[in-house]
Amino acid sequence: MARDWQVDAAKSSLTFKGSYQNGPFGGKFAKFDAAIAFDEADLSKDKFDVTVNIASVDTQSSERDDTLRTSDFFDAAKFPQAHFVTQSFGKGADGGLEARGMLTIRDQTRPAALKVKFVASGDTATLDVDTTLNRLDFGLGTGKDWIDIGKDVPVHGHLALTGK
Repeated sequence: MARDWQVDAAKSSLTFKGSYQNGPFGGKFAKFDAAIAFDEADLSKDKFDVTVNIASVDTQSSERDDTLRTSDFFDAAKFPQAHFVTQSFGKGADGGLEARGMLTIRDQTRPAALKVKFVASGDTATLDVDTTLNRLDFGLGTGKDWIDIGKDVPVHGHLALTGK
């Protein structure tokens, strides 16, 4: 049976990287929650269920953050949450552990694969996940006004966990 883990929000982060007119910028979501059940010895019982508060987006630019919350991008008023839930775990193309599931942003649900690194030490653990999303797959900034924004968005989650 997979062990349940509690997220320590103060020590955890969900970050992303973007580009605008070939200039890079970073961002994070300040509010998210995750239900984690994980045991590397039996991946069949493992589950990640992550909910992200879209309005908590923070790129250190209030103008950019406000734009990301509009209907051109996340439409935070209509779709206040993004959601990822695993369907399976297995070996990725690079031989590392991969979580495969469905990610919903706005009204678009797409398959997503996360590279997973889980390190446990007694009753604490860290979980690092990485993926790259194509923002156009989720209808984010699809108009001609947004062609100067990079379509590939690397995402990194670092969760500090305590065993339940």
